Amino acid sequence: MLARGFQIVTTWADKDVRLPERSTAYSAGYDIAAAETIIIPAKGTAVVPTGIKAYMLPDEVLQVYARSSLSKKKGLMLANSVGIIDGDYYNNADNEGHIQLHVYNFSEIPVTLAKGERFCQGVFQKFLVVDAEPPVTQVRKGGHGSTGY
Repeated sequence: MLARGFQIVTTWADKDVRLPERSTAYSAGYDIAAAETIIIPAKGTAVVPTGIKAYMLPDEVLQVYARSSLSKKKGLMLANSVGIIDGDYYNNADNEGHIQLHVYNFSEIPVTLAKGERFCQGVFQKFLVVDAEPPVTQVRKGGHGSTGY
């Protein structure tokens, strides 16, 4: 049984996508790269496709953070600060669990993220639920924002 890891999304299988890797033995995060070259407009946002999806155990989450050099070298940050990839996002019917990250350019000039450039890092973590939680019956049917809130 597979516990956690990354796979290439089917529609990106022939596009030379890089699977995330840790840079050192003590790195907590797996470096995530852009799957295609994207230009983020000055003071604007763009969605950066990664071409990957992540699977994990039922009590785990993948948290995605900007690499520490992203703001200093590029003037970029994740638009929502931290991306949360839930376990049931994997293989969802809408986009197969394709991890696409919203990036904000706070600089005064357009910024290019090149295909294959590492810009974020993903950290797998356990999570806890509260005592006496009512039964959760909603099932994810799609991708971004699909839980209806």
